[in-house]
Amino acid sequence: MDFTLTEEQIKLKAKARDFAIREVLPVARKYDESEEFPMPVIKKAWEEKLLNLGIPKEYGGQGYGLLDACLVVEEISSACPGMATSIFDNNLGAEPIVIGGNDEQKERILGELVNEFKLIAFATSEPTMGSDVAGMKCRAEKDGDEYILNGAKFWITNGGYADYITVFATEDPEKKHKGIGAFIVDTKTEGVKLGKHIPKLGQRSSNTVAVALKNVRIPKENVLAKPGRGFVLGMQTFAHTRPAIGAFCVGCARSAMEYSIDYAQKREAFGRPIANYQVIQEKIANMYKDIEAARLLTHKAAWEADQGLDNNMSSAISKAFASDVAMNVTTEAVQIYGGYGYLRTYPVEKLFRDAKLYQIYEGTSEIQRIIISRFAMKKYEHAMPSVFKRDRA
Repeated sequence: MDFTLTEEQIKLKAKARDFAIREVLPVARKYDESEEFPMPVIKKAWEEKLLNLGIPKEYGGQGYGLLDACLVVEEISSACPGMATSIFDNNLGAEPIVIGGNDEQKERILGELVNEFKLIAFATSEPTMGSDVAGMKCRAEKDGDEYILNGAKFWITNGGYADYITVFATEDPEKKHKGIGAFIVDTKTEGVKLGKHIPKLGQRSSNTVAVALKNVRIPKENVLAKPGRGFVLGMQTFAHTRPAIGAFCVGCARSAMEYSIDYAQKREAFGRPIANYQVIQEKIANMYKDIEAARLLTHKAAWEADQGLDNNMSSAISKAFASDVAMNVTTEAVQIYGGYGYLRTYPVEKLFRDAKLYQIYEGTSEIQRIIISRFAMKKYEHAMPSVFKRDRA
């Protein structure tokens, strides 16, 4: 077992850190205040090959694994979680094509994303459905070799600026997961209406919209998964992208910790720096140990995905744990800053707002715990014999 990064990974991490400090951090507050989409920053990420990290080399991409992507997004998230979400969203939108697309779809769509600056979003959530993917109501009606989509999608990251959206819809809501299919939707198609940006508490630089689909005709070549096959594709996609959410959390928490250490070493109370007080040292120690643990869980989940292993459980664990760490660390950072931590002019206030979303999107913390508990109670192999099977004579 080797936890050492390769030389290539070390260089990639350094490249991402340089990009984060040079391009993201200086404008993070500006985009948070204005809630504008940071298109210049996203385009710069594409130019510097930090977008579309997971596209295979045979389709023109760099062929980075999920662990590589986690190294990149941790650094970008440390500068601005919202922009990190929007930069990684192309990976999320393209992943169903990478996993389940045919050669023609991969060459056409993935090749286009590599060669041109284009955005692709991902759409499962709806106004009345989030983590319960099998409960979607957006309809996909078969018409010959084509499908016609009708319905609405909600919480779509980058949706207002996307050129393509991978949309999941059902042929019949009564069929639950057995009726779900997946489709590549060109947003210029007649009947596609992209909504206005939805104001949010945090990650305000990340564009979030509703998407309305009215009699949107999907040609045969854009059918990604026929009804009945889409649910599994969606779950595979989440398993491959959730570790990156863990990396977002680590980056966000890491910055909050660093800002806390810097402040605690300079802020004096009762004649000495507050860093000298044991109560502050305990907070910093808890931050550091939890961030390290979150990173290890995240890297394990990403490594399993890269090895072709089933990482559904490790993804759920890393996402649940790391999102709690991000929320806890940013909360403690605000506490260390005291009144200044509550001001918008200090960075920990923004990180605190940004962190909350991690416990909600890509499967809530509660959903992750349901996944974990089901495994623990039904699939986990116990070493200890049951007390109810012992001979009590």
